[in-house]
Amino acid sequence: MLRVVGLLLLVAVYIYFVIDVIRTPRGEVRSLPKVVWLLVVVFVPIVGGLLWLWLGRDWPSFGFRFGRRAPLAPDDDPAFLKQLGDEVWSERMRQRRGDDTRPSE
Repeated sequence: MLRVVGLLLLVAVYIYFVIDVIRTPRGEVRSLPKVVWLLVVVFVPIVGGLLWLWLGRDWPSFGFRFGRRAPLAPDDDPAFLKQLGDEVWSERMRQRRGDDTRPSE
């Protein structure tokens, strides 16, 4: 019984490796082309899959993030900085036109 469970676990891991190689976008594959990785995983079942995770998969897209995920302060947020730049530009254009009325927010 234990042997059957171990075999089923190995088959499940093997299927996971094959599906992971197939579903990974080409831009996130390292070291070898995606087709070569698929052949390695298929023909060298468990070792090929482990090599895929270690050498072929791009780690940040694999679910691990080593840096900051979101800006910590508003001045680190690109959207906030763009909004400030847009407001400054709008204010300068109003001054050039001599228009002192501000749009309602």
